[in-house]
Amino acid sequence: MNLDQIELHPVKVPLVTRFRRVDWREAVLIRGPEGWGEFSPFPDYPPETTSRWLAAALEAACTPWPRPGRTHVEVNTTIPAVEPERAAEMAAASGCRTAKVKVAEPGCDFDLDLARVAAVREALGPNGRLRIDVNGAWEVDDAVERIRVLARYDLEYVEQPVSTIPEMVEVRKRVGVPIAADESIRRAADPLEVVTAGAADVLVLKPQPLGGWRRLVSIARRTETPVVVSSALETSVGLAAAVYAAASLDELPYAAGLGTATLLAGDVTSQPLVPVGGMVEVRRPVPDLVDRWEADRETASRLLERLRRAAELLT
Repeated sequence: MNLDQIELHPVKVPLVTRFRRVDWREAVLIRGPEGWGEFSPFPDYPPETTSRWLAAALEAACTPWPRPGRTHVEVNTTIPAVEPERAAEMAAASGCRTAKVKVAEPGCDFDLDLARVAAVREALGPNGRLRIDVNGAWEVDDAVERIRVLARYDLEYVEQPVSTIPEMVEVRKRVGVPIAADESIRRAADPLEVVTAGAADVLVLKPQPLGGWRRLVSIARRTETPVVVSSALETSVGLAAAVYAAASLDELPYAAGLGTATLLAGDVTSQPLVPVGGMVEVRRPVPDLVDRWEADRETASRLLERLRRAAELLT
């Protein structure tokens, strides 16, 4: 990594509500010869994982971007593990025709998950599309039983119900709802192992965890299994790369998981990539509010150390 070509800007942006056990989105924004990239791995990720996130950030900041094939991308709204009433409000206010509901969060029992999914289905109406994300938290038998119960709400698919590929295969054999893979893709040496194993009907692809938009597009074009391009809860800087990646694909049979800017209580740009009418515009916003969300000294030091350790694995 040539430090002479880039600028590093650690930032810390609050979330509207707790998400994936964090209350803030911490990132290092990287300014390079081609614009801005974002390095924002979650706190518990080791350097072997965060190095891919850094590769994606450097790709965005230092290489030309893909040529988009469309001007807008349809997106889903993402509903965190909130109370059912709040979940319904968020779905109704989003303007999106598709909602992804988080379930199986630590400390949240299945009855509450069920009530949240029911509330969002009612808010969307019968013509809305509804998907859930389990983040691999269930065991096989629990997953099968719970998916069968949740199927009454006409699920588009269930994302990563269990943690391993063999478990995904078993669940897929036993339920009638389509199964989507996320963690099983980005944690595997071969991201298409889920396809050859018969573990998934849908592939959820995210630029940062995969190492950049080029790798994402390459994976998508190597398979006939439909893909959903999704975010990793980035600021609009990181989100822009995912939006461009989605816009460069020939087909988008499902709404993309790129409506997540609404989960941030602030953003590093005055023109964030928030959905309008269920669509996100394909553009690259200028991060003109970086100073507002500049990380405190302790956070900045920690983030830069994580970046340094990730960079060591790229050389």
